[in-house]
Amino acid sequence: MCVTCLKDEDLDAIKELVNIGVGRAAAMLNEITCSHIILHVPILQVIRIDELDSIGGLPRNEGAATVKIDFRGFFTGTTALIFPPESAAALVMAITGETDGQPELDAIRTETLMEVGNIFINGVMGSIGNVLGQQITYLPPVYVEDTIANIARSARFDPDERVLLANTHFYVEDINVEGIIVMILEIGSLDILLGRIAAVRGG
Repeated sequence: MCVTCLKDEDLDAIKELVNIGVGRAAAMLNEITCSHIILHVPILQVIRIDELDSIGGLPRNEGAATVKIDFRGFFTGTTALIFPPESAAALVMAITGETDGQPELDAIRTETLMEVGNIFINGVMGSIGNVLGQQITYLPPVYVEDTIANIARSARFDPDERVLLANTHFYVEDINVEGIIVMILEIGSLDILLGRIAAVRGG
């Protein structure tokens, strides 16, 4: 499918699907943090991998705390949960009760963020699979401290390949945490995803 062939209603259908998943995942995070989650409607774009560096709103800091999960099934891609360094530290402290500067914080930082990322991403992708009546298989979560652009370049994606980027911001009140959910969907899977959405709506 060419980039210019995507209609507004196609992007709206995918946005609605992602919104459902992010909303349910945010509810899970709300239970963990006991704080209200504010979501921003996802921005959906079809871009090339090498354009990720120029997309507004994505952390440029190489130290961004990122949990990513590759998935496959009726469509394939990568979903990542990204926290700027300050937000990552605040979230870990809120969940664990540790205070900044304690040596234990570094030891449990990765484990805590992996757990949060796993719950959140599985909530998003599981919701999409449930709505569409399709099974999605996940690879184990991976924690890295890097930009999403570098992560995409180091994965299986070709630099010239066009992907669907779903960029959703959410905020955790009371603890001043900002997170970003990014879904990179291989363009070869886009027809399948849209076809399944159309079939569910038509059925």
